[in-house]
Amino acid sequence: MTRPPLPAAATFKGASDNTLIGDVYGEQGAPVLLLHGGGQTRHAWKKTGELIAQIGRTAYAVDQRGHGDSQWVQDGAYQYEDFAADARTLADTLAERIGGARPVAVGASLGGMAALLANGGGSHGKEAFSALVLVDVTPRIDSEGVAKIQGFMRANLREGFGSIAEAADAVAAYLPHRPKPRSHEGLKKNLRLHPDGRWRWHWDPRFLEGNRRIGPGSGEVERVLVEAARRITIPTLLVRGASSELVGEEHAKDFLKLVPHARYVDVTGARHMVAGDRNDQFANAIEGFLKELKVSA
Repeated sequence: MTRPPLPAAATFKGASDNTLIGDVYGEQGAPVLLLHGGGQTRHAWKKTGELIAQIGRTAYAVDQRGHGDSQWVQDGAYQYEDFAADARTLADTLAERIGGARPVAVGASLGGMAALLANGGGSHGKEAFSALVLVDVTPRIDSEGVAKIQGFMRANLREGFGSIAEAADAVAAYLPHRPKPRSHEGLKKNLRLHPDGRWRWHWDPRFLEGNRRIGPGSGEVERVLVEAARRITIPTLLVRGASSELVGEEHAKDFLKLVPHARYVDVTGARHMVAGDRNDQFANAIEGFLKELKVSA
């Protein structure tokens, strides 16, 4: 079997003139912007990027600010609106490079929130994207699930790990439902080796500081996300992990009331990290949705 070609490297500028590093899958096709979840990197989209290239589009998987190889912003600006501003800037940049064609946005968790908030603030009041895919994120989500995920992210945050294998054991304990990978190479891309010999997550620790709470009782953040959802007119797909600890069936139903024209797919056997848990079903949902879209400026 022929291996897919390696992605091309790309550099972008965010809303704060911050440097964003990306991988580009495919050539000349209509753009698809891939925005990963909090604590992840662009490498989480490898299989998705390859799939998008195979169906004739071009995927841009970008490390969000403070994550992966992208710049850690000096002022620690890691609120939802900061990620949204970068997403809006990326959308405008890609549209300018590709003759006005607005990209499709595929956002998982944090990336989905950024895309949702960015969508209503594009150039000249237009929606930022031509279509939107939200992966296991809705304006209202389970606050206990958020706390569990953030608890895992905060564990070993400062002290790090003595080896990649130690980090792999921590991930396996957190995700017992997922088969252990045969290699640690994928996990290695989510870690960086520090001068003290410790491996730490490949994102700015300040990302977890500040108030980004969502879910019941979150007040203003939830209200803004709900209003952003109500303004969506572009084709939209919600992909939920059927066993998600964040997005329950009631949250999905609430979203479909806000966006009645949206399509909805439940991925059996997947938790919050849908693409990582059941990439086969996730790929089918994405491929079907993208193939039905008309390419337009």
